[in-house]
Amino acid sequence: MWSELDSLVEASMQEWKVPGLALAVIQDGEIAVLKGYGVRDTDTGLPVTVDTQFLLCSITKSFTAAGLGLLVDERKLEWSRPVREVIPEFRLHDPVATERLTVRDLLCHHSGLPRHDWIHMPGDLSNAQMLAALRHLAPNKDLRDTFQYSNLGYLVAGMVTERISGQSYQDFTTERLMKPLGFSHFSFSIEALGAAEDAARPHAMDGDERYRTPLSPIRATPAGGINASVSDLAKWARFLLGGKVDGRQLLSAQALREMTTPRVHMGRSEFPEIGDSHYGLGLFCEQYRGERTIAHSGSWAGWSTLMTMQPERRAGVVVLTNRAPGGFTAILTYALLDHICGRTPVDWFGRLAPRRKQAVEQLGLDKKAKGEVRRSGTRPSHALEDYVGGYEHPAYGRIHIEQAADGLAWRWRGFEEPLEHRHYDVFITPDRPTVMHPSNRTLTFRYDRQGRIDRVEVPLEEMVDDIVFRRVAAGDVLDPAFRRLCAGDYLHSGRVIEIRLDAEGQLGMTVPGQPTYRLLPAGGRSFNVDTLEGYGVEFRRPSPGVVDAMIFHEPRTTALAPRAPKAAKD
Repeated sequence: MWSELDSLVEASMQEWKVPGLALAVIQDGEIAVLKGYGVRDTDTGLPVTVDTQFLLCSITKSFTAAGLGLLVDERKLEWSRPVREVIPEFRLHDPVATERLTVRDLLCHHSGLPRHDWIHMPGDLSNAQMLAALRHLAPNKDLRDTFQYSNLGYLVAGMVTERISGQSYQDFTTERLMKPLGFSHFSFSIEALGAAEDAARPHAMDGDERYRTPLSPIRATPAGGINASVSDLAKWARFLLGGKVDGRQLLSAQALREMTTPRVHMGRSEFPEIGDSHYGLGLFCEQYRGERTIAHSGSWAGWSTLMTMQPERRAGVVVLTNRAPGGFTAILTYALLDHICGRTPVDWFGRLAPRRKQAVEQLGLDKKAKGEVRRSGTRPSHALEDYVGGYEHPAYGRIHIEQAADGLAWRWRGFEEPLEHRHYDVFITPDRPTVMHPSNRTLTFRYDRQGRIDRVEVPLEEMVDDIVFRRVAAGDVLDPAFRRLCAGDYLHSGRVIEIRLDAEGQLGMTVPGQPTYRLLPAGGRSFNVDTLEGYGVEFRRPSPGVVDAMIFHEPRTTALAPRAPKAAKD
């Protein structure tokens, strides 16, 4: 098989247009193959070596789980410990889940949250900002209801490591795992990868065309941010087969059992050789042709990785590539496992290569279909300038809408580009498949009962309702001088309505027989009434120094309240 290995690798790389690949094979607990293929960068043509660093992507999760296992071994942590006991400021949208979520729940993706990946992407937020965002993210399942992959959960797991150890995640992982294992070519950021002397560069596909793509950061480092060479990752895979380093037990057998015990059902493979898949702690728990495997894959913009072990045979395969999307990593892995187990090989290349061609053809059809959903002859319901402004979500940040030459453009967390009009009040972002980008996302603008554009809805997490960005107040409502003009008494149906400024210069409204309501700036000269959905007030300003009336906007009516004469209350 070893003599046929190069041919299989080269055929797979050619079919899937993989620039570079690094491979490790472990047999009988020893490293049997360690080799680089192709180029680490199509611009330079430099070859992949066994020391070339690749972004490991989600293989990183196994390091995070093992690091927490060390703390469990030292009795500084329990897998069942609630996260809030370690990180008091931790909050989820659901207060019950907030109190009950454990470290084990984080590690086996059991929080009730869907991915919400556009919190940690595009990499502009700090760990503290991402942690604070969690309370504003809608769940779609109850705690421990079902498996839902969560990179943000592993971000929090890494923060648990930091709080208990007193070290940064990077320092702890380096000192407690990588140095004892003898790692020599690794790092923890995309900037470090870019500066490394021997490092791969990512490449992504648009249909059947390959493009070199920029290095995209993974700021949720414990979820996927480690870079390493195949020579180092082979040591890691070998370590996970027993938890030992040079005969010394670094991670207890009990901790390894926790990591490799099936906990949450992920799904069933269409291939009978694989069957049902479960998630343990930082590792997939599967079987291949009747034998137990533990594994983890990884994918990011321009990267695909796969690490697979068969503990009972003390065997493993590691495949690192600088091309995404993947799929071809499984071909080499299963072919090698077939050889190690002495089985008649399954023709995985013959199975998966035709599927790749079908997928490329389908992409072309999908692009055509996207063009057909754009309705000609429609136009926005408002003048374009009415859409211009800021729109904000407490977790996803602020979208800025600007008027471009013949339409609208958006700015959001580093993205700045024109929007294409799809139909009516729906616009769409550009399609950029080869970079980390919110491609083909619809922006649906909504307006209130008064016809003001007051929010935009964007499907940034497909498992929950569209994320709603509320319009940020602008105009006279933000001017303290205007608010001072608004303060006073207004008459409506024989009642005196009081508008007063508080100590912070914000307006409040008191209606006889009701509590005082805060008036929240909405835009222009309009305010929303706090706690009363659909209620608002607008102040009429006929001249710069005069506010002469207040207009009530209620769900069923609109009413005018002129300013009361000064003697009206006497």
